[in-house]
Amino acid sequence: MLERVEIETFLTLAEQLHFGRTAEHLRVTTGRVSQVIKKLERQVGGPLFERTSRTVRLTPVGRQLADDLTPLVAGLEEAVRRAAQASRRLTGELRVAFLGEWTAPPLLKVVALFEERHPDCRVDVREVQLANSRASLVDGSVDVLIASYPFDGMARGPVLLTEHRVLAVAAGHPLAREESVSLEVLADHPVVQYPEVTSIGFKRDRTPDHTPSGRPVPKGPAGGSFSEMLTLVAMGRGVLPVGEHSRHYYPRPDVAYVPLRDAPPIERGPIWREDNTTESVRAFVRAAADIAGQGD
Repeated sequence: MLERVEIETFLTLAEQLHFGRTAEHLRVTTGRVSQVIKKLERQVGGPLFERTSRTVRLTPVGRQLADDLTPLVAGLEEAVRRAAQASRRLTGELRVAFLGEWTAPPLLKVVALFEERHPDCRVDVREVQLANSRASLVDGSVDVLIASYPFDGMARGPVLLTEHRVLAVAAGHPLAREESVSLEVLADHPVVQYPEVTSIGFKRDRTPDHTPSGRPVPKGPAGGSFSEMLTLVAMGRGVLPVGEHSRHYYPRPDVAYVPLRDAPPIERGPIWREDNTTESVRAFVRAAADIAGQGD
């Protein structure tokens, strides 16, 4: 079995290709580096480096050994890091919020995994609205928010939920009879707007100023909540691009949802303040990544 000092010395020299720099990096003498490498070469049964008065190069055997050892060492270091993280007992409370009822199911999966891993840290789950979603993160009343990307000025985690976009129109609107529509139709109808406090990036993504071809999009009235925005749609005051989950969570006889065939999907996941990246927040995001990796 190779000793740690042999592996560390060999990989450092394989990277530096210089005995002096290797000795300086490891804080040993060049003689010690040479001694360790010679011992390792005896174990292998052949030279690992070609040495001249001016250069040091890996032999084919040395290159193979370096290629084989590098990922193994990285894996060991990662295992130690994860074990150290797992040994830290998280306590206290983590405040997590969701925006939109359809984000609650994936959120609860993450909460269950987080609490299984960290039973001493209580998770408080609450709902926020469009009007206070950003404020809840800024004032610290919420640590992590499950919401749509993009969300200006906030750190973001893995995607937990992806959905197609549809266009909400009044039930009697001419577009309600279409099987699907293009984003270009936004130039022909007023688009209901999100509240002023909503993230600029989010509004630009959901209610753009121009269609993909560059045609200006007329702005309709703004609503104070999502339900209010759908009511404006039902009243014929405008149309509204939304996620397809809206048809399941907000079914209304006065609103029709028409697929947008050329729109990119909507992505949702954890969002938090960068300066509030506590160990419990990191652990929650890791749990979210593991849930996201499981798929549906």
